[in-house]
Amino acid sequence: MAQVEDENYIWQDREIRFDIPAADFELRRGEFEIDSIDSIEDTKGNNGEKGSLVVTNLRMIWNSQKNPRINLSIGYSCIISITIHTANSRLRGHTQALYVLTKFNSSRFEFIFTNLVKNSPRLFTTVQAVHRAYETSKLYRDLKLRGAIIRDKELILLPKEQVYTKTSGVWNLSSDQGNLGTFYITNVRIVWFANLAENFNVSIPYLQVKSVRIRDSKFGPAFVIETTPQSGGYVLGFRVDPPEKLQEVYKEVSSLHKIFSVSPIFGIEFAVEEKPFSLQDLKEKHKADDIEIIGDDDPGDAFAAYYADGGNKNADRKPAFHASLGLAVEKLRDGVTLEALWSCI
Repeated sequence: MAQVEDENYIWQDREIRFDIPAADFELRRGEFEIDSIDSIEDTKGNNGEKGSLVVTNLRMIWNSQKNPRINLSIGYSCIISITIHTANSRLRGHTQALYVLTKFNSSRFEFIFTNLVKNSPRLFTTVQAVHRAYETSKLYRDLKLRGAIIRDKELILLPKEQVYTKTSGVWNLSSDQGNLGTFYITNVRIVWFANLAENFNVSIPYLQVKSVRIRDSKFGPAFVIETTPQSGGYVLGFRVDPPEKLQEVYKEVSSLHKIFSVSPIFGIEFAVEEKPFSLQDLKEKHKADDIEIIGDDDPGDAFAAYYADGGNKNADRKPAFHASLGLAVEKLRDGVTLEALWSCI
């Protein structure tokens, strides 16, 4: 029986999915399209297949124009590096391409995308800039312990962050004796820090809050925040005095969490400043290609072609001595020569 996915589970930026159904193309709440680029080839997995690339604030989505069921969804959290190198495209020949190295579920995947429109840097500039914006806005999405988030006893605000409530005299109950500190409630997160040590703090974005409630503890009634499994599944308790204030804090955080669930803020702010030329304006007169692209009727393993080590993800190859280097190196894959590797550097 297929597992039913929680509608509140955010997978778009944290997973790599192959050949997703039509429903997974739909943008989730808080996700928006930044750019859509036609004529993009998936050079590594579907060389010779012309497709489209949609860049959102959470992921990259590529799909074949001929067969939309052949597609990719790459979450930015999985990306290790983005570089530009030369690739051999069936549709463009030897040309510059975007290399995206990723890691998901202990496997490393490499994706190569080629823009079929000549002299257009749009693929490179957009993807790199959006990924950089994602990497520099993690506090909107990730729980952070002992971060550099407080300066001179004041919270360092994120762009477009607003403080709704600041409460002093709040005890963090993570230790036997408790720690006295200050509690912030903003439009994107909950923050607590110790008065005697600013670096003893926690930042909890609403995206990582599973539930909030009031329950008894050995210190009396406590405000309890449970975080999602993706953020570590923490259970954090705070004592707020007097009881009337405890109820106010609980109601405010509970209400903001519900509002945020409907309209989440992921923190990636990006806009394409210059509108690109339309595809019609960039079209050249048709020229018959003097090549034949031979397809394979067997789709095989949807993701095997993307393994960063050519499909062998679990085993190292035996070392072999190379006289030209004067040392032993891992045996090269079939069809790969040492000279070819040097030519790529």
